[in-house]
Amino acid sequence: MATRREFLHKTMGMAATAMVGAPLVGVAPARAAQDGLQPPPDIFDAQALDLEFWIKPRTLTVTRPQSGEKASVLYWKDGEIIDSAYQELCHLLRDVNGKALAPIDPKLLETLWGAQAFVARYGIVSPVEILSGYRTPASNQRLREQGIPAARQSLHMEGKAADVRIANLNEEVLGGLVKSFQQGGVGFYYRSGPRGGWIHADTGLKRTWKG
Repeated sequence: MATRREFLHKTMGMAATAMVGAPLVGVAPARAAQDGLQPPPDIFDAQALDLEFWIKPRTLTVTRPQSGEKASVLYWKDGEIIDSAYQELCHLLRDVNGKALAPIDPKLLETLWGAQAFVARYGIVSPVEILSGYRTPASNQRLREQGIPAARQSLHMEGKAADVRIANLNEEVLGGLVKSFQQGGVGFYYRSGPRGGWIHADTGLKRTWKG
């Protein structure tokens, strides 16, 4: 059976991933059973994902709380990114406050889609909530001045980072899943309250932190 490494080298040229993560929460075992799947694993393991998972069409469903936008975008099919759909996702991940957009790293889209598609196999079918995508330098500086976590040289300004949530996954679980893709950095932002915290995902150097 072909591995994801072989597949990605043949298509998008991205590095293969070795996925190790944390237990799922808020899953629906009955739904998984109906789909012929086993209950969620205690760890996320890329070897459990066969080639079929990676070659199927990729539809990323997102929501932007700031703008009230919701969209489900088929952006990858038959080994290629669909340009018009990619442009739509760049718009959805734009700087809402700065009213500007920039190219989004396809590797970041792969991570967001992969996390969403993985948990959907176990009954968690929820949009990726985009709290922050691309940021202009001015928007990034404004956040810093307000005391909101934002690195001086943030990868958000390069279209290589997003702050996200997925309903029914706490920060530890979602962060563990995102980290398992080994595509870059992962920040865990724990917050109390009904909305909870969020996860920062980027395609820079592999590192983790808590904020």
